[in-house]
Amino acid sequence: MTSLVAEVRNIEAGQQIVCEGERPTDCRVILEGFVCRYKLLPPDRRQIMAIQIPGDVVDLQGFLLDELDHSVGTLSPSKVGLIPHERLREITERYPRIGRALWQSTLIDSAVFRAWIIGIGRRSASQRIAHLLCEVFFRLRAVGLTEDGSFELPLTQAEIADSLGLTSVHVNRSLEELRRKQLITYQVGRVTIHDWEGLKQEGEFESRYLLGGRRLAFGRREVERETGSSAPC
Repeated sequence: MTSLVAEVRNIEAGQQIVCEGERPTDCRVILEGFVCRYKLLPPDRRQIMAIQIPGDVVDLQGFLLDELDHSVGTLSPSKVGLIPHERLREITERYPRIGRALWQSTLIDSAVFRAWIIGIGRRSASQRIAHLLCEVFFRLRAVGLTEDGSFELPLTQAEIADSLGLTSVHVNRSLEELRRKQLITYQVGRVTIHDWEGLKQEGEFESRYLLGGRRLAFGRREVERETGSSAPC
């Protein structure tokens, strides 16, 4: 991956990476930290539509559609790598498997969006939060960023509310309910899951939409299989 990255930027929490309507010339891959996709509505309403973790390329839409219809911003201090569209176009045209890996990543993103829509439309507040915690844990575990059921979650209760169509009051009450059921321990910045099966049941979580945890991660194996060398990743 590092050989595709032309520039690395360290960005503080709460900063915009890409703005809605922008025509970027690079794709951003998260190397460290947490990032979200969101839209702003007047007067000051924000809907977070996805949480991105290390290994995710957050703005592939801009690679093929030229213009982003949403914004991307940091939830925590983050390290972001920039991959020029020109380089990405060259390598995907030369190595079709890498193009398919990019396609797979966008399909998984679409599946995540569908899961979030179902949650907002048909689940209670505590179910939405349980499902979100399961999803983030499952994805972080797939890239080796969990430890004994514990994982970093640098989201405030207001940011969780913006993700799930709730108020901060609902989030607070729902987290307390999950604690009372002894499913989780929640502190700002960190979650520990005490009963994985119980939390899955609470959130009606099943992992098939995440394809077993496989994300793009710009797979070293995909590039090596296609190119016959380990250089590109």
